[in-house]
Amino acid sequence: MLDLVRLSPRRLFPPGGEDLYRQIALLANLSPGLELLDVACGKGIALEYFVREYEVQGTGVEEDPHFIAQAEAHFRETGLAKDASFQGASPADLPFRDKTFDVVVGEVGLAANVDPGEAIRELVRVARPGGCVVLVQLVWQAPVDDLRKKVLSDHLGARPLMAVELRRILMDAGVGELHTEDWIDADTAFRSKVKKPFPDFAELFGLGEKVGILRRARGRWGWRGVWTVFQREIEVHRLLTKERILGLNLLLGVKAGASLDGGVKKGEALDGDLQASGLPLFGSGGSEGA
Repeated sequence: MLDLVRLSPRRLFPPGGEDLYRQIALLANLSPGLELLDVACGKGIALEYFVREYEVQGTGVEEDPHFIAQAEAHFRETGLAKDASFQGASPADLPFRDKTFDVVVGEVGLAANVDPGEAIRELVRVARPGGCVVLVQLVWQAPVDDLRKKVLSDHLGARPLMAVELRRILMDAGVGELHTEDWIDADTAFRSKVKKPFPDFAELFGLGEKVGILRRARGRWGWRGVWTVFQREIEVHRLLTKERILGLNLLLGVKAGASLDGGVKKGEALDGDLQASGLPLFGSGGSEGA
């Protein structure tokens, strides 16, 4: 599902939309000159937002060479190439030295093809002491049997864990002062703007866009692969929207060392979820091109 969205010619924000990435910037205290790494960055939409709005020096990592090529071309066209670079690599084997970046962000697709623990430990490895490690991840909100996990993970192009599992991996890797936020919460204004927390393919795009995306998907996976995706769609969408077994969490912590001034403060409750509101899952029309 995430791959289909990424195949859109529109530059759509990842899950959470611009509001979520603005919150990351505030919590991590982004400022000009900070070195930020965005892993599983896709076409670089979120990285462009950080570079343009907060003047950080950005680096994006993505496994898919098609998305890297698109990101690099877009950054050249918009004059931002001097402030950002992209590399093709596995999230479980980042091509950087230890303690390189001030802020490291792991996107929803971080563990699509690798072990989540390995990918998160790599994020922590390349963060500087006192730097922020940020995860934007789909999470199971209730116990899920192995078969359902596999079907949902394959369909989504992501490998969700329980929020407590993500926190434990971060702490074991040396990240403290953990702060978490639930970005799909029944009590937020999110419900007033979007009928469903996980819109299906038909709701996201117009007819012309869907035809174009399906052509690109056929070229990549063949008709059998595309048909398999849509066979799963109805059942998967029922599980996501009616049973509410999947959520979206923002987790942010500080790697062992001095805290970033103005960032997450020591002593934040481990389960200190904050309420968020008005959250477009894949951004809104006004966010395109960001």
